[in-house]
Amino acid sequence: RVLVTGAAGTVGQELVSQLLTFGPAEIRALDNNESALFLMNEDYRSRSDFNAYLGDIRDAPKMGSLARGVDMIFHCAAFKHVFFSEYNPFEAVRTNIIGVQNIIQAALGNGVKKVIFTSSDKAVNPTTVMGTSKLMGERLITAANVINQNARQQVSSVRFGNVMGSRGSVIPIFHDQIKKGGPVTVTDPGMTRFIMTIARAAELVLKGALLARGGEVMVTKMRVISIMDLAEVMIELLAPYYGHSPASVALEFIGAKPGEKMYEELMTPDEVPRSLELADMFVVLPAARGIYRNIDYSYPGDTGKRANRPYISSEEPAMSKKEVRDFLISSRLLPPELLPESRKMEPVPCVS
Repeated sequence: RVLVTGAAGTVGQELVSQLLTFGPAEIRALDNNESALFLMNEDYRSRSDFNAYLGDIRDAPKMGSLARGVDMIFHCAAFKHVFFSEYNPFEAVRTNIIGVQNIIQAALGNGVKKVIFTSSDKAVNPTTVMGTSKLMGERLITAANVINQNARQQVSSVRFGNVMGSRGSVIPIFHDQIKKGGPVTVTDPGMTRFIMTIARAAELVLKGALLARGGEVMVTKMRVISIMDLAEVMIELLAPYYGHSPASVALEFIGAKPGEKMYEELMTPDEVPRSLELADMFVVLPAARGIYRNIDYSYPGDTGKRANRPYISSEEPAMSKKEVRDFLISSRLLPPELLPESRKMEPVPCVS
């Protein structure tokens, strides 16, 4: 039995969809978005292994009740938007920190075997309320393994970057702006980000669950994209489709939002010496290794290779415009009319 929090969100929905292919005894889908949860429930109404629950991770008693009889929790619920977190820091704390604590207590109190917390690359050297709250979430998750000291219960984090196509992400925003004829608002021409698709994010959360030993942070490898290049490629592809000349769609540079960085990082310099490198992710081991000495941090596919740099988006090679174009098409991030079924796309490799 699996509990997914934030199940009606972009990654949550994809995670539920992928989990159902494995034939679980039950998936408990929790979200506080009534409308989205209703629609999700309609999609799965014929399935006896899916149950939707309206609730909030801030409600500790509710979490305790939902965790009863559960084998695994995927914690995807979050207050995720940087802008709103800056202006509503108390709400960010209640959701991203106290909410995580509620999940941990519910899991440990009910004997849940594994908890996977979905974090963000914004937790690395955070400059925003959202990033700071996600870092605190990671630390709480790691510490839960010391509080519990039950080898049969494992609590770990998966850290990834921008999920392209998710609600509120830059691609839907650019799409709507281009549809209207512009302007397309770009924060800064030099801004870069680590990116991944919704499906890839869910796949790596599931892989993290298989690999987790307890207390570590699994960091997914991702490609780097220039936000400026993304805007220009999307204008080139979409403007004619909506009856506009690409040259007529203006770019407007609006400057960074409060706390927003020009680049993102996968890990801190402090984390690099204690990070293992696997095929498609890094594993950051706990800093206080002495108190985690009972945990065997060995992983399938570990060849002994170690991370040798913190991986900063501004210092890694960005995708070319052709790669950006192919990524948008092959990942089905554009209108169906622009997705030729016969086109063969090579997958974009991860950084290594």
